[in-house]
Amino acid sequence: MADSVTRFSGFAELYDRVRPSPPAEIADLLRGWIAAEDPEVVDLGAGTGLATALWPRAIGVEPSAEMRAIAVARGLTVLEGTAERTGLPDACADVVTAGQALHWFDPDRALPEVARLLRPGGVFAAFDCDWPPAVDWEVDQAYREFNRLEQELEVARGLRPPYADKPDHLARLRASGLFRHVAEVCLHSKDSGDVERLLGVANSQGGVVALLADGATEQEIGLTRLREVATRRMGTGPRPWWWTYRVRLAVR
Repeated sequence: MADSVTRFSGFAELYDRVRPSPPAEIADLLRGWIAAEDPEVVDLGAGTGLATALWPRAIGVEPSAEMRAIAVARGLTVLEGTAERTGLPDACADVVTAGQALHWFDPDRALPEVARLLRPGGVFAAFDCDWPPAVDWEVDQAYREFNRLEQELEVARGLRPPYADKPDHLARLRASGLFRHVAEVCLHSKDSGDVERLLGVANSQGGVVALLADGATEQEIGLTRLREVATRRMGTGPRPWWWTYRVRLAVR
């Protein structure tokens, strides 16, 4: 299986254009948990900086040069590195975040690195949005079927990342023994998009990229059916939709 940098090569622009920006309420929640208005933040697996940009001052860490270039063009500070080896000093952060990224990390190496970066009382926040956004019931049904087919094909072809099951994140944080309190909070974010953006979101998922590169067809993955349903149900213009974000919080 290709590593995450190779797997996400060649489509940083699409990723940045179609992926949702995390809601500002995530930053508000974390400020409350650490009782600080201007925390020092490290964002792991920063990608194009969508989550890094939540903070007025933050340091992103990202292994992909393509992703980093977009983040830097956005005016953000994003360094080359990985979640397992950031190169940053001990106890340098009040908050460490991982947005849409924890499933790419080796928890046995990344979680001790997170703990090393955090000051006592600091918080690690790993958050992901649920696929799909809530748009329409038939679109939701078709997207979930597409996700099922995509994941089954990933497993069958040996392409599924070892830590890809996001519901397991909370258990891994608790089992690490590195944090004194672990909890999960759900937040919601209103967004909008048309059929092409919805299909762009689907195509930006790492499993889809890997499967198409491995020779799978859009029909096999379920993308053809998703496009048919979305076109029929969503029409030609943008539609409002809502994301659910699951925020796993771990206190050092």
